[in-house]
Amino acid sequence: MSWLIWAIGAVVLSAAGFATAYVPWWRARDLRRRTAWSAARAAIESAAVSRDASAKRVEEAEELLARAESIAADRGGESAADIAANYARRADRLWREAARG
Repeated sequence: MSWLIWAIGAVVLSAAGFATAYVPWWRARDLRRRTAWSAARAAIESAAVSRDASAKRVEEAEELLARAESIAADRGGESAADIAANYARRADRLWREAARG
């Protein structure tokens, strides 16, 4: 009977150790993912504003923004957010350059 108590104690101790290590890592990962998606959404919105303000049609920029919006719609991890933000920033830059002439 005492072996059962020791086994349960070992399992509880192992679970507590795992939770102590995993929970902060999981929270930090979640914060990085949310921050990356926030930056990606901001870049997409900025590109959309530049598109609306541009008098010229820029085909490459429209394609880049469509890719960024598609990636954002599918969600995903931190790397997907970084890719979407990169596409949106490139589109924004193209529209700003087109507006300057």
